[in-house]
Amino acid sequence: MGLLISIVAGFVSGVGMRSVFSFGWEPMVFVLLLAAILFFVPKLLSVYSFTPLDRESPSFLMGLAAVFFVFVALGMVRSTIADTPLSETFVQDLRHRVQYEGIVVGDPDVREKNQRIAIEVEKGGEKVGALAVMPLSADVRVGDRMRVYGTLSLPHAFETDGGRTFRYDKYLQARDIRFLIQYGSIYTVEPAPWYSVPAALARIKHAFLDGLNLALPHPDAALAGGIVIGGKEGLGTELKDAFTRSGLVQIIVLSGYNVMIVAEWIMALFALLLLPRRLQFFAGGAALLLFVGIAGISATAVRAAIMAVIALYARATGKSYVASRALLFTVLLMLMWNPLYLVFDPGFGLSVAATAGIIWLAPIFESRMTRLWPFWRNTIATTLAAQVSVLPLLLYDIGLFSLVALPANILVNPLVPLAMASAAAAGVIGMTAGPFIPLVATIAGFPALILMRFFIFIAEKSSALPFAAFTLERFPFVLVLAAYAILIYIVWSKRFSTTDQFKFAKNASI
Repeated sequence: MGLLISIVAGFVSGVGMRSVFSFGWEPMVFVLLLAAILFFVPKLLSVYSFTPLDRESPSFLMGLAAVFFVFVALGMVRSTIADTPLSETFVQDLRHRVQYEGIVVGDPDVREKNQRIAIEVEKGGEKVGALAVMPLSADVRVGDRMRVYGTLSLPHAFETDGGRTFRYDKYLQARDIRFLIQYGSIYTVEPAPWYSVPAALARIKHAFLDGLNLALPHPDAALAGGIVIGGKEGLGTELKDAFTRSGLVQIIVLSGYNVMIVAEWIMALFALLLLPRRLQFFAGGAALLLFVGIAGISATAVRAAIMAVIALYARATGKSYVASRALLFTVLLMLMWNPLYLVFDPGFGLSVAATAGIIWLAPIFESRMTRLWPFWRNTIATTLAAQVSVLPLLLYDIGLFSLVALPANILVNPLVPLAMASAAAAGVIGMTAGPFIPLVATIAGFPALILMRFFIFIAEKSSALPFAAFTLERFPFVLVLAAYAILIYIVWSKRFSTTDQFKFAKNASI
């Protein structure tokens, strides 16, 4: 475990430093030299031995430090490679009116005044990701070949209402988008071919959301779509603000919690069908990937899906599932794939922090709640651990501190699985029977309607309290590091067993 922590901590540190500071290869060489010194000095002093070492011995600790710095250098290298320059073919078109053809690669993000369409445009044999900001009237679907007109520009960082700097350019780069196309129009050249998998998944998603609209009224249908697959279209600014101020915003986006719930359902279903364990793993993994593909492939969902697949594999093979190792491995794998996630995707950092809190902090909190019933002890400990773990990052990124988040989440979170199940049933029945017998869809949506109204009630009432939330001025990032250093010290001083981790593994994908 110590070796894995050294590897992940080093790689994360290297990626973080290179993401924040721009430098050449010299620091990487220096770090590698430092690692070499830490590795060879004990040997030269005859302290090093190839026999099994005491984990508390100086030579062992220096070896871990050497591994740490090696992966710091590797993290720097990987982050440098990911920081690719802009294509000169497209740079020369900046601030000019352009006409490109390309393929729509993501579901349009529909806003109140426009829609934002991720499209891979082509010119001179080169391809690049662009975000086309187009009117709401444009009919766009995933996989369609489009012709887009507009002014080409670069995304830039901007100041948020809370005085925070949001690196919008890097946020889009993490999604393979480098340019903006604005003040124009977009037209379909060729619909997506029938064999296009992304197009088929997008059609299933929209059919499901249409089914929810038949089964539930507004805005309950939008909330149900957000809870099941992260579809927030039609929720409205005021209602989204209410969920944000009440600390319940995580239930209206595709989170790791949703993914883990689906994974548990899949395994339960296959267990009832008496399928062999290994077949359960492959079928469950495929179904899980299908769900993530339909809902949207975000960094948060991918993180949760990888951990869920590891849990499915452990269950299928009869091996123990150590949530902490699964989290560390997942973080390392995802940052190796895309190091921009670490600093420039807020959802990824919050998801990892919440999961780490549930794994390491929740058992500590639960051990001090002996007078509560087991259900409420687990619910409160899990919710409190997630809230405490994300708080430093949340305050730094957004500056909004919700005083009602803990009680609101305690009331809502236990009902989320039931809400997902009832909303999923309403959507499926709505998309199949709703167009023919609307009454059937309405009846099927009644259980989901009750839960959606309850969630909205809690969000609106708690956010309306005068002390519900307040904003903080921007503060140095070193305070965030100090806060997490304190949390790490608390966890390290209260170390617990793999058994305790396993108790919380089911909830460790928020």
